[in-house]
Parts: sequence; structure tokens; C-alpha cells
Amino acid sequence: MSSITRQLRPRVLVRASFRAVPAVCAQPQRFPRAKVLGVATCRGITTTPVRRSQKATVTKRGSSKLYASADEAVADIKSGSTILSSGFGLCGVADTIIGALNRRGSENLHSLTAVSNNAGQEGKGGLAVLTKAGQVNRLILSFLGNNKALEKKYLTGEIGIELCPQGTLAERIRAGGAGIPAFFTPTGAHSLVQSGDIPVKLDASGAVKERGRTRETREFNGKTYLMETALTGDVAILRAWKVDTAGNCVFRYTTKAFGPIMAKAATVTIVEAENIVEAGAIDPNDVDLPGIFVDRIVPSTAEKNIEILKTRAEDGEGEDLNAPKNDAQARRNRIARRAAKELQEGFYVNLGVGIPTLAPSFLPAERNVWIQSENGILGMGPYPTKDQVDADIVNAGKETVTLVPGASTFDSAESFGMIRGGHVDVSILGALQVSATGDLANYMIPGKVFKGMGGAMDLVSNPDNTKIVVATEHVAKDGSSKIVQDCSLPLTGARVVSTIITDLCVFEVDRKNGGLTLTEVAPGVNIEEVKSKTDATFEVAKDLKTME
Repeated sequence: MSSITRQLRPRVLVRASFRAVPAVCAQPQRFPRAKVLGVATCRGITTTPVRRSQKATVTKRGSSKLYASADEAVADIKSGSTILSSGFGLCGVADTIIGALNRRGSENLHSLTAVSNNAGQEGKGGLAVLTKAGQVNRLILSFLGNNKALEKKYLTGEIGIELCPQGTLAERIRAGGAGIPAFFTPTGAHSLVQSGDIPVKLDASGAVKERGRTRETREFNGKTYLMETALTGDVAILRAWKVDTAGNCVFRYTTKAFGPIMAKAATVTIVEAENIVEAGAIDPNDVDLPGIFVDRIVPSTAEKNIEILKTRAEDGEGEDLNAPKNDAQARRNRIARRAAKELQEGFYVNLGVGIPTLAPSFLPAERNVWIQSENGILGMGPYPTKDQVDADIVNAGKETVTLVPGASTFDSAESFGMIRGGHVDVSILGALQVSATGDLANYMIPGKVFKGMGGAMDLVSNPDNTKIVVATEHVAKDGSSKIVQDCSLPLTGARVVSTIITDLCVFEVDRKNGGLTLTEVAPGVNIEEVKSKTDATFEVAKDLKTME
């Protein structure tokens, strides 16, 4: 009998009610799909009630962490628990464990609070499985994305959603795991996050039933900061590439976005692993998450999902951007071509979704920049060929991408430390509105669009050290100007934008004193046309240039 098999001999499972339940022992068998080395499936453990919460149980020190299945590992999770669910979009999501939670049924497991960056997609995976079944009644998220079913549940009062900026969410979880009760951050200052005016819960008529939490503020060096509190959970659920029997975890690429920090902030951490190996099989230098933070290990049996599959031609040649198919594409290309001039040799840059992602396509071949993706990439490359597609490598838009030589991957707390700390040189973002003082609104249209702010508020939180460039079409689809004197939509950040690039022109923004200066116009565009399509006053530079 191997040492691992001896660890798995039957013992007794004790629930929080202290009722003894005999462990079921089956003959050792192979785990489906997961690669398991030297591990038998017959298992029993001893658990004790959690001191700080009666909603979950905790594995007793010294007992085996191996469970035969996810169903066994989640059997003692109680209704009303707070679940920290790792992953970014559908990348790195613990779908095996989520499936097991769902099989508990809404009668036996309900009223859950789920904390995650995203909430999955119905029909594809993630937390959408639990929200559809009515097992979750509250979510703490940064981004809903295209989850229309969840958006409808929120707008009709069926579920509560607390929106939290992505970097703040990561830092709240990190603080919870590190024993830090609160911290101050510039993210969300002068926004609805600060005032608490993003409703958490609506009633069936759409009226506000529960408003958000007003943040305490403090000024440091003349700048406003919000106090955010730590976030912890009863149970964290993670997906790792490799785990040893001591609980040491290795994550592949962008799957580590939230996993390591969530494991540290939960009473019980359950990890599903693609590969389970004996202790010692993982080089200590390769451990992303030490075993002290892992309580239960199960084989991963769910298939990996890709939210947005993007590929490029096998010959490496993409779409010919110099031959646009229509006027709309020509406008977007004009904006992106000018935005590329903001990216200088060796710059570290972050690109928002949409038009900003086109900018690297217009860089001179000899110019090298490092593209940072807030989900945890530094050195992001182009879309993969079909043979290069890897479900574990996605960008902030949940699209499949590649990594360039010299790239690195890391968790979201590390990523947003780079961003808030001002280590990124330039961030190019889209916009719904930009004001004459550099205010930016780009995440919500009340009553129409409720997707969440994602990482946008963090990206604009340090405009003195990271230049914020807006790349957007000059007018919206309804013909209204996106360049306004004062934003009427909820702010992403106040006085943060330095340069505005549209299909008609370029404005430089005086963030300190307020005011726009027209510095460039597109070929064939005159000052009068810019004035007629701009709802803000502006000065004209003496050396007005033509956009190249």
C-alpha cells in the first residue's frame, strides 16, 4: 500500500451538527480526464466547525486533502455561504466544482453570495449555472459583460449585484487574506462608487430597494482616496493546472487572475486540478500558491470553455487595415492609426476594448512596446493561429491571444498594483462621453446599459503618471456628440483624460485648469465641422496640423 493510499483509508466525516456520517469507501479507480499520479479515490476526513462562521466546515490539520469527487468536497457547504469563485470570464473557472454545487439543488443549497470578477455566461459555464438555478441571490462583481440573462434578473429585482472596480475587488480580497481590514485607494473617486449611488438591489418595478455603500473619503497630498474594506468568504473555489498532495498549486498563464488571492481569503479552499501529483513532484520555485491555503483537492473533469475565440490566418497575415471594407472601418482605422503615435519605443501600455486594440497594428515594424492586459499579462501578442489557441491565455476582453517572448503572467492584485502605481506609461480607452475638463464616462448608461466598470476606474486612477488617451468616434450612433462640456453619464474618473483622438480631430486637455485645444484635424475636415459636432467650447492651436 502506497503512502498516499494509506492517507485515503476510510475515516469519519463529521458535519457542523456533529452528526457522525460513515464515509463511503469504494475500490481505487482512475479519475476521468484529470491526470492523477499515485492517488486512490477512497477517502474520509475529519472536520470541525468553523469558529468564525457556521456556514462551512474546515478540514482538520493533518488529514488528507484529497477528495474523490467535487460532489463529496462540497457536501457540507451551507446555504447562505459566501463563495469566492476564481477565474476571468470563463478562463480558469472551477466549472467542476460549480457543477457539484448546482447538483446540490436549490432546495438544499441556496441564498449564496458569490464573489467573482464575472458571472459566467448561460449555456457556456461559470457562475451562470448557479444564478440560473436560483441558488445565488447576491453577487459582488466588476463586470457582467454580455450576460443578458443576469442583467435582466438584476433589472427586475430577482438578484442583487454589488458592482466593484476590478482592481479594488482584487485588493479587497488580497487584504482579506492578509488580515488587513481596510485600505485607501484612488479608484472610484468622484464616481457613483464613492457616493454609493449604484443600486445593489431593485424591486420588480425597477425602483431602488437597496442602494450602494457610501465610501469614507480622505485626502492625501491633495488627492481624494476612498476607504475600501476587506472581503473574505466561507469557501473559495479554484481551478489549477497542477496540485500536489500537500496542496501546492501551479496555475497556467491567465488562469491565475483571481485564484491565488481568493484561496488566501476563504475559510475553506477547494481546488480542482487538471493534474494531481505527489508531494515533491512540483519544484518549489514553480509553486504559485502554497499548500497552507488549500484545504480540499478534487480532480477537474469539466471541459475548458473559451468565451471569445479569436484567430488569425495561418500565414501570420491579418486583415489588410489599409483597405477598409466600409466607412465605419475607415473611421476606426483613422483613430487607431493616430493613437499608435502615442506609443513610443519601449512603452508599457494598456489598451481598452474596441478601437484601442487596433492601435498596435499601425505601429512601425521596428517599434517595440509592451502591452499590459489587466487580467494578468505583460507582453501580450496578437491573436493565435488555430494551432496556437490556448484556453488559458486570454486578454481583458476574454479573447484568445498569444504571448510575446519575454512576457510574464501574474494575478490581478499584481496587475492592478502596476496600474494604480503608475507603472504603465499610456492607457488608451474608449468613451461614451469626455468632458472639456477631462472627465471620462465609459461604463454605464442608466436604464439602458448595465455591464459594470471592469478595470476602467483603476486604469484612470493615476493620470499624473499614466497618460490617459481616449480613442473614440466623435459622435454616437444617435448623432449626439461624445465630446461635451460636462458629462451627463456616470463618471469613470474626473479630470483624467489628457488627449482625445476621434475620427475628426485631436484635442489636448488641460486637466488642471479645464479646457480643450484643437491640435489636429483629419484630412478633409475643417474647424467649422468640428465645432458643429462638438458640444464643448475649445481653443484652436496656432499651429493646427493635419492628422496623419
